[in-house]
Amino acid sequence: MKYLLLFLLALLIIWQWRTHRGNKSTDRASQRSSKLPIDMVPCADCGVLLALQDAVQGKDGIYCSAAHRQRHEH
Repeated sequence: MKYLLLFLLALLIIWQWRTHRGNKSTDRASQRSSKLPIDMVPCADCGVLLALQDAVQGKDGIYCSAAHRQRHEH
């Protein structure tokens, strides 16, 4: 009876360890998927590369700031 209880306890510990370890691997997968490539574009005034989502759209192109858009378009 003592060995049966030890065996069941060992199985429980292994099951908990594998369950916990599996959660970490799915967390890593979600972190990898959140790091997708970002579209980079050059500023039409100074040429610096910036993320498209951070760029300022102007009538003559894409700029890194509103000041560069005003300077280049006027």
